[in-house]
Amino acid sequence: MSYVFHKGEFLNDSEAVIAKDNRAFRFADGFFESMRIVNGQALYLENHFARLMDTAAALKIRPGEGFSIESLRSEINELLKRNNITHGGRMRITFYRKSTGFYLPKQDEMTYFIEAEPLPDNEFVLNSTGRLVDIFQDFKKEVNKLSVFKTLNCQLYVQAAIHARDKGLDEALIQNNKLSIIESNSSNLFIVSNGVLYTPTLDDGCLAGTMRMNIINLALENKIKVYECTLNPHNLLAADEMFLTNAVRGIEWVVGYRTKRYFNDMSKKMIGLLNESARNYGASSSPGN
Repeated sequence: MSYVFHKGEFLNDSEAVIAKDNRAFRFADGFFESMRIVNGQALYLENHFARLMDTAAALKIRPGEGFSIESLRSEINELLKRNNITHGGRMRITFYRKSTGFYLPKQDEMTYFIEAEPLPDNEFVLNSTGRLVDIFQDFKKEVNKLSVFKTLNCQLYVQAAIHARDKGLDEALIQNNKLSIIESNSSNLFIVSNGVLYTPTLDDGCLAGTMRMNIINLALENKIKVYECTLNPHNLLAADEMFLTNAVRGIEWVVGYRTKRYFNDMSKKMIGLLNESARNYGASSSPGN
């Protein structure tokens, strides 16, 4: 038996139901956070909490009375305990406006749904086979103040993922409305040229991923140059490496974009630094520290 946490209660996941007036279901009126579990605890929770508060403010959703990182951590830890997740796992928290109404909500208070499942690995593992990617041409991402947030409006990413599947690819690269390459259907994007990392700037509309931020910080701490900039297809063809990042999988190296083939030396180095960071986080977050 596994459990979920919803509206202040731990429920058997077979009992969890969505009401017909749920605004997440009706209007995608909300957002979500995906987290990696390492050693039975949510990794980089502080970063996720900061982003969820920024997202709630941008969507004009008001956290409830008493909502804090401490209360959220307590609920997460209890859910992990009930689901017997003591090592690796993944978690998703869906936040939405707890209200009735149509487009205009009757109130703006937030509620949320936490789900978690175990994973076989208790650390980030670099994919043994490189990913194949190409550009998704059918739709472009509009750049606006919500572009950087993980809202529940995910149809662009769903269609890009279907496109990748139908074309025999592992990921599809997404462009903004100015044709800059900004991310993939599930990850942020980095390329490597002459030992320097380049990643799309937030001004171009890419998701402000927590793992993206971690990789930038880890690189800078280890004297690896990083530039946030506009990327186009020519930059991808000229690069030595390409890798993708997200909160659950960490780093995935890309072997091919069209006819271009890539190495993975930097990917190996960065995932080593990432796992060291995750171990240090776990030690510093353990009870008594």
